[in-house]
Amino acid sequence: MAGHVQDRWYKTETGPDGKPKRVRTDRYGTGMRYRARYVGPDGAEKSRSFPDRQKRQAEAWLASIEADMSRGQYIDPRAARITFGQYADRWLASQSTDLSTRSTVASQLRRHAIPHLGSRPLDSFQPGHIREWLSELERTLPVSSYRRIIFSSVSAVFTAAMDDGLLVKNPCGARSVTAPAPARSRVQPWTAERVFAVRDGLPERYRAMTDLGGGCGLRQGEIFGLPLDNVDFDAGWLHVAYQVKVVNGHLVFAPPKREKERDVPLPDRVANVLKAHMELFPPVKVTLPWRTPDGSPLTKLLIFSRKGDGPVRRGDFNVYAWKPALVAAGVIPEPRPGERHQAAREHGMHALRHFYASVLLDAGENIKALSQYLGHSNPGFTLRVYTHLMPNSEGRTRRAIDRLYEPAASRSDGPQTAQGR
Repeated sequence: MAGHVQDRWYKTETGPDGKPKRVRTDRYGTGMRYRARYVGPDGAEKSRSFPDRQKRQAEAWLASIEADMSRGQYIDPRAARITFGQYADRWLASQSTDLSTRSTVASQLRRHAIPHLGSRPLDSFQPGHIREWLSELERTLPVSSYRRIIFSSVSAVFTAAMDDGLLVKNPCGARSVTAPAPARSRVQPWTAERVFAVRDGLPERYRAMTDLGGGCGLRQGEIFGLPLDNVDFDAGWLHVAYQVKVVNGHLVFAPPKREKERDVPLPDRVANVLKAHMELFPPVKVTLPWRTPDGSPLTKLLIFSRKGDGPVRRGDFNVYAWKPALVAAGVIPEPRPGERHQAAREHGMHALRHFYASVLLDAGENIKALSQYLGHSNPGFTLRVYTHLMPNSEGRTRRAIDRLYEPAASRSDGPQTAQGR
């Protein structure tokens, strides 16, 4: 058996006759009588106390500890008493993702997981606790895809606790726990009419943003952070290397998503729109910290700025420019007096990237090139998102055969003549 059980109420002393005998200690009759002690894998002594008449329970506990050690499933009882909230804070601090992503995950956990799970010790979790939390989450968050993101973060915390030797199983992985369903809706690209209608509804200083989103596939932050020296009007290319993003409430310059710099074709029409825009609203020098609010200052000559020559802030733009443009284009209804605009996640500026992808696929562009222009992690991701927009094989087959027969149809002995013989 690992360790031994100490009886705090008695001790062994040598009597006058030189023989050992048991005598009562000063603690006799008070407090926990038995202390089960053992040395853990880390070399430190561990213990647990048991009351009077529970020596067998203490011995059974030590036997289970020994069995767990032999199976490689040992969990330090004191370490496992850390709460989910305490461990989640440690987990967040150890993440190597960018600060903005960590801030988003931290906000999701603190708003939707910590209030329900935070005070419970890690080693006390059962699948039922996760099922109860998911049920409550469903009542407060109707969007399944968003619940799935939060669930994945919670599961990641438990997985890390397993890796650190604090848990044997992840309660989120139990068969009785059903993860929220992923989003099943397909991308529905805007029509060209809607794109130009929304463009017309924007303030004049922001209209060319629509052309960069719908004509070059840039993300919103990449449009806000596009410097003049990254636009090659002569060669017809854009170099996407910066974005303006919000980190802990502060604007910063940062690399594009997943650090993927890229070159994107600049169509002549979009180039002309940008030139006209810069005549009305000359580029502005903007200085922001690099990556984090305390990062080194970086100055860029930005093509887009807000009134007053500062950088464009996402929240203000969405509320005061983009959503009114959606109303003007008939995409969302006009809010009642005193109310906010309707939530329109699927009609954010990202819709312009979907439009861009649909136009290129319809024109026959290949997935690999499109993935590169969009800055996706790999062509497989692009294919999963946009495969339903690609011309189907049946349509390509019909067009190919029709083109084959076109020259023959103009001759007297073409297919029609052959059929009449």
